[in-house]
Amino acid sequence: MEERPQGAERQAEAQQRGPQRRRPELAAFLRGRRARVTPADVGMPPGLRRRTPGLRREEVAQLSGVGVTWYTWLEQGRPINASAQVLDAVARTLRLDQPEREHLYHLAEVPYEPDAEAVVAAVGPEVQGIIDAMDPLPAVVYNARYDILATNPAYRDLFLMPRSAEAGAPNVLWSLFTVPEVVCPLVFRDSELPVMVATLRNAYGRHVGEPEWEGFIRRLSAASPRFAELWASGNVITPGPRVKTFRHKAIGELRMTSVSLSINGMPECRIVVYTPDDEESRRQTMELHARRLRAEETRV
Repeated sequence: MEERPQGAERQAEAQQRGPQRRRPELAAFLRGRRARVTPADVGMPPGLRRRTPGLRREEVAQLSGVGVTWYTWLEQGRPINASAQVLDAVARTLRLDQPEREHLYHLAEVPYEPDAEAVVAAVGPEVQGIIDAMDPLPAVVYNARYDILATNPAYRDLFLMPRSAEAGAPNVLWSLFTVPEVVCPLVFRDSELPVMVATLRNAYGRHVGEPEWEGFIRRLSAASPRFAELWASGNVITPGPRVKTFRHKAIGELRMTSVSLSINGMPECRIVVYTPDDEESRRQTMELHARRLRAEETRV
């Protein structure tokens, strides 16, 4: 009989222990969330005799549209299967917020996809303060569709604010595909644009059928044959650090490394910060910063 390598045995044991550890955690999580929801919270009469601090199991099952036995087993941590649709119903009944809903999905071993309504359309002062503190490095906040949600002064020094497909947030892709190449700040567009479209296509997989996304793709395809061609290729990619070259009318070309940072509490949004890739680009970045400071002093 062939012996299994010790490493493989340990990996198999770890895979078996994972669900065994998650199920008790799932049970405790559901009990705790059930206890904090009162009958009044969901429009039910309190009843005369209630020993349960929150909702009863059968009440959660009824409000969620699932069987009492099934929900009881779920809360007891038994090895049963749960669909995303059922977990959504339970999450609504228990009034889970987004982090709690995501936690529920992970414990139940169901892939989590943020709600379309959770895609953030604006940033708060905390995030704006972070990118402002990155000055003199250009920094911007994008959502998954490349809408620009916030910028810092250094970003505005380097780039003209892109146009939007319609009234609303300016959009990088719309600008890159619809403005003449001679005024576009991005150099080597032929190599950069396919990467950006493939990144967009990767995010689109989480939003298929949503009117805002479908409308944006349709309008940009109509406005740009090049975008339509790249979109039709179906390529997908996960964004990573890249060295890009930008052209500024006053100081020439800069080589900048773009790095994306995720933002807690803002699903599918990211901070992109640009750092100089060489000494000349570093000097030019500081020159842009100095120009702005001199202009501000003149206005004062």
